[in-house]
Amino acid sequence: MVLADLGSKLTGALRKLQQAPVIDEELLTECLKEITNALLESDVNVKAAMELRNNIKKQVLLEDNPGNTNKRKLIQKAVCGELVRLLTPEREPFKLQKGKSNVVMFVGLQGSGKTTTCTKFAHYYQRKGWKTALVCADTFRAGAFDQLKQNAAKARIPFYGSYSETDPVVISSDGVSTFRKEKYELIIVDTSGRHKQEATLFKEMVQVYDGVKPDDVIFVMDSHIGQACAEQAQAFQDAIPVGSVIVTKLDGHAKGGGALSAVSATNAPIIFIGTGEHMEDFEKFDAESFVSRLMGLGDLKGLFQTISEAVPLDKQPELMNRLAKGQFTMRDLYEQFGSIQKMGPMSQVLSMIPGMNGALPAGAEQEGTKKIKKYMIMMDSMTDDELDCVKPMVPSRILRVARGSGARLEEVDQLLEEYKRMSKMVGKMGKSGLMGGGKGGKDKMMRNPQAAMKNMQNMMDPKMLQQMGGEGGMMNMMKEMQQPGAMEQMMEAMGGMGGMQEMMKGLDPKMMQNMMKNMGGMGGMGGMGGMGGAGRGGRRR
Repeated sequence: MVLADLGSKLTGALRKLQQAPVIDEELLTECLKEITNALLESDVNVKAAMELRNNIKKQVLLEDNPGNTNKRKLIQKAVCGELVRLLTPEREPFKLQKGKSNVVMFVGLQGSGKTTTCTKFAHYYQRKGWKTALVCADTFRAGAFDQLKQNAAKARIPFYGSYSETDPVVISSDGVSTFRKEKYELIIVDTSGRHKQEATLFKEMVQVYDGVKPDDVIFVMDSHIGQACAEQAQAFQDAIPVGSVIVTKLDGHAKGGGALSAVSATNAPIIFIGTGEHMEDFEKFDAESFVSRLMGLGDLKGLFQTISEAVPLDKQPELMNRLAKGQFTMRDLYEQFGSIQKMGPMSQVLSMIPGMNGALPAGAEQEGTKKIKKYMIMMDSMTDDELDCVKPMVPSRILRVARGSGARLEEVDQLLEEYKRMSKMVGKMGKSGLMGGGKGGKDKMMRNPQAAMKNMQNMMDPKMLQQMGGEGGMMNMMKEMQQPGAMEQMMEAMGGMGGMQEMMKGLDPKMMQNMMKNMGGMGGMGGMGGMGGAGRGGRRR
């Protein structure tokens, strides 16, 4: 999780309030002092940190002698509220419009990760069904076009650039014009990195802006320079209208807090944060969700949104009907792997569950991702009848699938065994009516999936979620779920949801625990990390 040290210090300070029998002004002052020090150590601006401290104290002291329990909640709410305020400027970010050509120009300092961020940004929207393209207008840095070309090819995104043309205004204008004619919905223009002292490069940036007339300008901010970001961002904003900000390299750097607070000082909204070098290390930024996860409170709203985007219930009536009858094919398994990948990195998903941040062991996510990808390649080598389970997989066909996918026989056998276990489980739940086959359950959820989502959120007891993140975290929960009758009890408790389990099947603990046995023996959710994309996508029927 981003700024993990800051989060642990903030939660540590608030934990003292939970343990104290009486919360008096002295304890409150001590707690606020720890919170302020934690912010300063993360390079948050001194003025912003002190203002946050004073505002929290005012809010708490203004209350008319609330009891200890209410005061704890009040302090926690005040801390979260002030952090959200710090990260939320008044200006709203530009909203891209699907179905029309949106031109977005990227600017920033040299070495801020701008070219990589351009590709991540394009890839993020490509996964959501947008027609995206990249234009390389960076003619200053040697190898800039080659880097963008390699990144774009890896993500399968069309690109435009030139080895011979040296005028960035010409390249950007031609590239944007070309992609506009081809009806691309998101056209991203990557420009040269520049510093505010470089007057010539700043003049060139303004010329590119005037040439392409972008709908939005995104400033890419390197979190490693901390509070110094504010001065640079202001210089860019004075030259051209910067609409929003993407903060990069936030993977645990000590100055990350300074970068985040610097953004608010320029009144430019953060729209994404980069947390690593890989394509999937890219998160949409929401201040409330970010702060909630930072404080160890999870982000259930983000969790359910992520799941619903990966598994849109109202678009899967056929699948839901089959699951309600206890039917589960190899093709269904393929689609669920794709849904898991669409959810993004599992570390991000886990950080949305209270207390689960950092639950994955090192390397587990990458290993699990490779396994899922390999399983999908194996299934790509199967026939339609085999995917629909019309024909059984005989030894000769297992050998053929292994050869066709470049896998070992044992690996294909592992996939088939995993499918059998999952199919058996779905069959049992379907027959018992727990998959929406009960009285009106599935129909109700299909008519109003949003209401079902809200019911699911209400059902998630905070105490239960906190236990999930306690000592041993998800591993302990998995062990508990393996106990006789544990899964049945959980599903019985969910029975009133009338089929909500179908949406949660990708996170079904027992199902994943079984899968993990064949995915590197990592246990828990370690092997379910997403690729940040949909892999090869769904198979045609």
